[in-house]
Amino acid sequence: MAVLQEIVVLGLLVLCMAVSVSAHSRHSHYTPPPNVIRLTDVFSRVSIGREYSTFFGGSNTKLLNNGSVANLALDKSSGSGLASRNKYYYGFFSAAIKLPSGLSPGVVVAFYLSNADNYPHSHDEIDIELLGHDQRNDWVLQTNVYANGSTGTGREEKFYLWFDPTEQHHHYSIIWNSHHVVFLVDNIPVREFAHSGSYPSVYPSKPMSLYATIWDGSQWATHGGKYPVNYKYAPFVVSFAEMEMTGCVFNQTAIVTSCSMANPSSLDPVDGPEFVRLSKEQIEAMDWARRKLMFYSYCNDRSRFKVMPSECK
Repeated sequence: MAVLQEIVVLGLLVLCMAVSVSAHSRHSHYTPPPNVIRLTDVFSRVSIGREYSTFFGGSNTKLLNNGSVANLALDKSSGSGLASRNKYYYGFFSAAIKLPSGLSPGVVVAFYLSNADNYPHSHDEIDIELLGHDQRNDWVLQTNVYANGSTGTGREEKFYLWFDPTEQHHHYSIIWNSHHVVFLVDNIPVREFAHSGSYPSVYPSKPMSLYATIWDGSQWATHGGKYPVNYKYAPFVVSFAEMEMTGCVFNQTAIVTSCSMANPSSLDPVDGPEFVRLSKEQIEAMDWARRKLMFYSYCNDRSRFKVMPSECK
């Protein structure tokens, strides 16, 4: 009987280890396409200490390496966040992010553009949200686009990642200009949201600030709120580094709306011809990501949309 019990216990331990490992290895056998331009190597990085200010949770915010790295924490008292000092009309925005390790259901790490502070009833937003995992599921990348206060619509698309996002920093980037919004992970495009004259009201067009945050999304983040944050595992600490903000800086003091280029480079994410459309290599890489790793798109959700949104047709 004792031997049988030992075998059962050993089997359970092996099963638990397999579940734990699978949470971060399920998609690791996927290899992204090569030869995609590394936009994160093109644009210059900014000092977080100089270009960002505390948005909330100042006591849970720590700047390291002379302001080039920020560690943001979520605990029972508060989450934390940073906001860019400038507002932007379009540009390229990127951060290298290392997510909290261990179980993290209900935790939300967000890197996003928003103007809700100036337009509370008609705000625009471009979201990269990383949703915490339970024992059986990976971290999830959720992308979203809002315009003119259309928060009730929701244009979510969700993806698994092809790496363990808790082991080291990985790049999460946004291209936003008058042509399209593109979401990229380690320079691989995963989603393109085109600006079309057929539905201009759903495209973000007003100047926005850039935010980096971690907060409690227990009500919805993991399996629709089934698994809330377990503060037994707190604090949850996310590291932001290699921040990039290159684009059209909104001049809030100008009588006539104007902007100036920040951190100019040989490539222009606002007006440069390279950013009008994706390259052949980028299109192929995006097709790979969407076929292999996307598991939800609002365009396919008939339970939410009896009539397909116009931009999905």
